[in-house]
Amino acid sequence: LTGVRDFNLMFQTQVGPYADSGSISYLRPETAQGIFVNFKNVVEASRMKVPFGIAQIGKAFRNEITPRQFLFRSREFEQMEIEYFIDPSADFEAAHEAWIQESWSFLKAIGLDERLMSRRVHPQDQLAHYARACTDIEFRYPFGTSELLGVAARGDYDLRQHGLEYQSQGEKRRFVPHVIEPSLGVDRLFLALLCSAYAEDEVGGEKRSLLRFPPCMAPITVGVFPLMKSQAAQIDKAQDLARTLRRRGYNVSYDAAGSIGRRYRRMDEVGTPFCCC
Repeated sequence: LTGVRDFNLMFQTQVGPYADSGSISYLRPETAQGIFVNFKNVVEASRMKVPFGIAQIGKAFRNEITPRQFLFRSREFEQMEIEYFIDPSADFEAAHEAWIQESWSFLKAIGLDERLMSRRVHPQDQLAHYARACTDIEFRYPFGTSELLGVAARGDYDLRQHGLEYQSQGEKRRFVPHVIEPSLGVDRLFLALLCSAYAEDEVGGEKRSLLRFPPCMAPITVGVFPLMKSQAAQIDKAQDLARTLRRRGYNVSYDAAGSIGRRYRRMDEVGTPFCCC
């Protein structure tokens, strides 16, 4: 074994035309701080009243020591976060639990298999320095169970670091709101959705793979194909149906190649929930 060494989990870069000590900067390791920095602007421009939330999605960068497991652990990833601001006198545990339930319902609604989901509550001695409580929603991936989404009660740590406070219109009371933060990696979510949708069937002793996406998440919503590709009338009707569905906002795949069974099979492989023949 090697000796103990320090690892910098943030990516360092240079900003500006000259590379010196004054130009050192770091790629953001999370999207949350952009929300906190803009807290005052959002409150004043949108006239928001506590409780309210600010959501953001964007790139984050972490200098992972061992990136692995396909999309699960990478150095560049897409992150979705909500910072939900509450009155410090409010019951933060109730707000925290409400966001855990809301996050669980969201994951179910987009097609994740609930049988592969579980909760993990962080014990007090494992919390981040800013956190009052944290619960992960974990997912059982093919390589093991690991974090998919985290809901943290961050207290007022971040806003205090930026010297920010809140005063609602028409009130003299000023305070620093506390924060509930659901945080989710889009890449991990996509991988969990693929794992949930993956299925196998058996036809004539041969195993075949397919995807079972819910309609709201399927990349192709409807497959349209004529029963007899030699019949001009059927082709015209099928093409007209495909055009009508596209005008109504559906993602449609028109297919007239090969046998009707092969066309259905191609739609099964990509998880298309509906087919019109």
